[in-house]
Amino acid sequence: MNYQQEYKEELQKVHDRDFSYNWTSSSAFLFYLQVACIVAFVLGGCYMLYSKRFDKPEVKVQESTLYTPKYK
Repeated sequence: MNYQQEYKEELQKVHDRDFSYNWTSSSAFLFYLQVACIVAFVLGGCYMLYSKRFDKPEVKVQESTLYTPKYK
């Protein structure tokens, strides 16, 4: 009988520490993990948009098509 009691106590310790048996702490952990991932993706996307922002290229325009055209 003593072994059964020790086995139940040991099993209870394992269940308390196991991720899948403790629903309350596991759901809180997963929620905060999702929030952290979303924040990381948003900040990463903002940084990439900031670092790779569009720079206006120098476009060669014919002088005859300007607002005040220059003809030869």
